[in-house]
Amino acid sequence: MKEYKTITKIAGPLVFVAKTEPVGYAELVRIALPTGEIKNGQVLDTSEDLVVVQVFEGTAGIDKETRVKFLGETIKLPVSENMLGRILSGAGKPIDKGPEIIPEQKMDIIGNAINPFARASPSSFFQTGISTIDGMNTLVRGQKLPIFSGSGLPHNEIALQIARQAKVLGEGAEFVVVFAAMGITNEEAQYFMRDFERTGALERAVVFLNLADDPAVERLVTPRMALTAAEYFAYEKEKHVLVILTDMTNYCESLREIGAAREEVPGRRGYPGYMYTDLAMLYERAGMIKGRKGSITQIPILTMVGDDITHPIPDLTGYITEGQIVLSRELHRKGIYPPVDVLPSLSRLMNLGIGKGKTREDHKQVSDQMYVNYAEGRDLRGLVAIVGEEALSEKDKRLLKFADLFEQKIVRQRKDEDRSIQGTLDIGWSLMETIPADELTRISQELKEKFYKKK
Repeated sequence: MKEYKTITKIAGPLVFVAKTEPVGYAELVRIALPTGEIKNGQVLDTSEDLVVVQVFEGTAGIDKETRVKFLGETIKLPVSENMLGRILSGAGKPIDKGPEIIPEQKMDIIGNAINPFARASPSSFFQTGISTIDGMNTLVRGQKLPIFSGSGLPHNEIALQIARQAKVLGEGAEFVVVFAAMGITNEEAQYFMRDFERTGALERAVVFLNLADDPAVERLVTPRMALTAAEYFAYEKEKHVLVILTDMTNYCESLREIGAAREEVPGRRGYPGYMYTDLAMLYERAGMIKGRKGSITQIPILTMVGDDITHPIPDLTGYITEGQIVLSRELHRKGIYPPVDVLPSLSRLMNLGIGKGKTREDHKQVSDQMYVNYAEGRDLRGLVAIVGEEALSEKDKRLLKFADLFEQKIVRQRKDEDRSIQGTLDIGWSLMETIPADELTRISQELKEKFYKKK
């Protein structure tokens, strides 16, 4: 393979190489500095005149005498069942002081989108142990359901709680969690590692950690590494895999940083115009394939800049994924954990995974009734601030009380509390017993007779 000394320009993490042979997109590059130091990179853009290479370790020290060699292969992740219980860097290298992973095979991290015709329709209930998700915005196996958070809200704690508690009920296949954190601080990395080891969740998990001081280029690779590991366990080893990606905002900031270095024409708020396509390439790797036992369920977590749900990152994510779980700063201020606001939250596949034989026959009606009562009770809080509680009717007072009870009994949970779906629905019925039966308009007479115990 030829080496080139034709670097014409360096911009941020990018090196521009002229007069090369034909080079493939995403091809790996070895860069030898005059000092003898070796750096690695990847082809980001290629044309007849110029090849753009993104350098993983940063461009410090690179000069005109630096030699560039194109290796003719793309980034591959070495995969094997020995990955379970391991903590890896964002580039897939062990950082837990354990041995190197002996690969069973090497898989291309770009992966392939699932052929729409080959996709199986998600229909199995996926239990997270968190009532606001399981009861009100149910996750279904093979779904992609993002969590929209804000800076300072406890999305990391919720991510770890889901990683510990998640399970597929009544399915024979084994269960694996792939956890990828991008752009996190060293303190957060230590917190994640301690929690996984302390709770024993690491035994069934593969963890990828990309730190804030790691190169931005590596941050673009991290979720692809995680999803490649997930595809190996799901489709080669027939396991059910939950992929948790946090924080997608840091990933998109890296896209913007590299777009600026390439001097691309920016799109909304400076993010590249292809961000929608890029995110879709990640999110669409979740799902189930007909005839395969394994599945990939995805929970991407993103912090909304300025709590703005119309910001490009949550906006585009909402288009691609099947709903959203929204965290509330108001609930967090009240000291309620997890601060999930069920009113703007939504799971578009919920109805496919609930009901008789999956959760319980009363699930849909209990969820609808609690949603209606809580929404009306929340609206009444604004009215009480103006006219006072004395001006309310008896029915309105009951709904006002219901909203408070809902936040204290359904929304509030301990960080180590793993609620079954039956437990969540039973709490729901105990709340509805504070309301007369004739006011429960979303619940059938048959279910009232079976579950409603108010005399």
